[in-house]
Amino acid sequence: MLYALVAERLKQAHARVHALNVSTDAKTALTRQLLIVTETAKRDLPGAARRLSRFVQDLDEGRMPPR
Repeated sequence: MLYALVAERLKQAHARVHALNVSTDAKTALTRQLLIVTETAKRDLPGAARRLSRFVQDLDEGRMPPR
């Protein structure tokens, strides 16, 4: 159940990043962060869910990675 939730939220997060009106460098950095979440999910699903929640919260609040 948690796996399906994380998978769906990752899919939504990727779509949000793709739709952002930001530089290619910013999109690349955000996509890398999502790939780290994906890798984390393979060995620590609850940790990946927490990391993904923080990522989405940062997106919601307009916080972008440094350039």
